[in-house]
Amino acid sequence: MENILKVDKIEKYYGSRSSLTKAIDNMSFTVEKGEFVAIMGASGSGKTTLLNCISTIDKVTSGHIFLGECDITKLKSNELNKFRREELGFIFQDFNLLDTLTAYENIALALSIQNENVKEIDKKIKKVSEELDIKNILNKYPYQMSGGERQRVASARAVVTNPKLILADEPTGALDSRSAKMLLEKFNYLEKLGATILMVTHDAFTASYARRVIFIKDGKIFKEIRKGECSRKEFFDKIIDVVTLLGGDLNDAL
Repeated sequence: MENILKVDKIEKYYGSRSSLTKAIDNMSFTVEKGEFVAIMGASGSGKTTLLNCISTIDKVTSGHIFLGECDITKLKSNELNKFRREELGFIFQDFNLLDTLTAYENIALALSIQNENVKEIDKKIKKVSEELDIKNILNKYPYQMSGGERQRVASARAVVTNPKLILADEPTGALDSRSAKMLLEKFNYLEKLGATILMVTHDAFTASYARRVIFIKDGKIFKEIRKGECSRKEFFDKIIDVVTLLGGDLNDAL
């Protein structure tokens, strides 16, 4: 399989020489095209720093991150905006929808920025709205939607540009259990359509929908497990086993 993402021996330090904190410690892994990977770790483990470095919000201290053939650690400021706009999709815990725009307009904005024509925008929005079951709310404003509906609109906005990689930061954190389950099932559907998803989560139930889970501790990869032929329940149990192995470090994962 083709690797979409390659994280190669990255390190990230914060602070000054007199008070250095190593947030990421010589980390390496790859993500294949069409793979759904979850990153788990306790607060302060480095998972959010990792996501920030991959999204180019933050810069690595050393090492390299490749998206396809592009070494994103070498991109200059004028190239970064284009990269984020065209290659990445973002799904946030708090949705980040614009309150003054309808669901349709929020999704369309991502395409308008890329100078898509109106007909193509309409065609793509209709397609993604069917895939994520949001056709009936396209004319609603965010305040008229449930949390689950807002998150599915945010997901539609993230995938409508067909990015190489979708980054999800605690996407179920603000949802009730029913809405979370619906969203995660849609993630599995998007994966089957070929979307590549890297999701940071502290929740074992959420992680159990991924194909692979990477556990981070103290800025390093502690363990990695794959779903394989397991059922989601069996995979959930495997995740809990690792959480137990980590002791108190991942108490907030349950």
